[in-house]
Amino acid sequence: MFSTAGLGPFRPGTGATPPYLAGREAEQAVFHAFLTDLAEGVAPGTQIVLQGPRGNGKTALLDWLEQEAASRTGIETAVLLPSEFSDGPGLRKRLMTAAVTATGSSWKLGEEPLPPAAEILTARARTSPLLLLVDEAHTLESGSGRALLTAAQEVGRRLPFLLVLAGTPNLEAHLDGMGVSFWNRARQFRVGRLSKEATAEAFRRPFEDEGIGVAEDALGAMVEVSQRYPYFVQLLGSAIWRRAVSPSEPSRTVSTAALKAALPEFEEARGEYYAHRFRELARSGLLSVGRAVAQAFHRLEILNHAALEDAIRSGLGGEPSEQRVRSASDALNHMGFIWAVAARPEWEPGIPSLMDYVRQHAPSR
Repeated sequence: MFSTAGLGPFRPGTGATPPYLAGREAEQAVFHAFLTDLAEGVAPGTQIVLQGPRGNGKTALLDWLEQEAASRTGIETAVLLPSEFSDGPGLRKRLMTAAVTATGSSWKLGEEPLPPAAEILTARARTSPLLLLVDEAHTLESGSGRALLTAAQEVGRRLPFLLVLAGTPNLEAHLDGMGVSFWNRARQFRVGRLSKEATAEAFRRPFEDEGIGVAEDALGAMVEVSQRYPYFVQLLGSAIWRRAVSPSEPSRTVSTAALKAALPEFEEARGEYYAHRFRELARSGLLSVGRAVAQAFHRLEILNHAALEDAIRSGLGGEPSEQRVRSASDALNHMGFIWAVAARPEWEPGIPSLMDYVRQHAPSR
């Protein structure tokens, strides 16, 4: 049994791995292979990059990977956030204190000058295999990011060391701007919304593991309401657990009536989330652009690149320069309002129902 007290088996908004991580089998298979190589002392020769809109489970994947690494004998893991350092020296200090302090090297923690990042990582990877996880990688400062990528490239060719970066959909452009071309040969995953089948399992399995069934009609409705967005899956599942399936006297089946009872709580939380994203568009001066893009997506699942740019021009008004159009597109991509799910110039909404919210509330030009 997974649940404790009133928490239930769902974990909205924490970034922690849910009890059942649905729909990420491809990523997990690759991670398993890399961890096996590390445990056997094999140099992976590459890095891993995860990118996708917020709320799709990138941090949960990193958390799962950290747990899997901990179950492998000999692999050590360090987790970094760019907010912990702002430049090259800051990165090196952070590496020296993130469970990557070398043994048998010619330097010690606290000594100046600091050794290069590659020397720190080399000394540690020679001691035992090392997995380095960097979340929010889209906020890496250019100098420290370039130093980290260059060191990872050098060390990962020779030693059991793997760097995994996770960030928002503009991570690709951000890394390109660092001037290190080899990063795009990393193993890349685009982490987006789940399939209908995976979404259904993400609801069903946690309840069934608690001895609670889910009626098929209720399950289909839950998939639709959640928009197949992982954060909303956890949010809705949690609301159903608390409001409709009391942990003290749980019903044995989640019915459509149980879902209906949980909807007000879910919709209130979802509304707050959308209001936050709406304010983000407003602060960026992109409300009218967001509305024009949302209007272009009305009744469509995909926009090609030309259609997206036409919508952005309409939202900007007048005759905007190509630079303004690109900047607006990059900003919407960074927010996860839109993103390219596949490696082709086609765009999808980060969350389709957010488009409805923006169409309803944002002013037109």
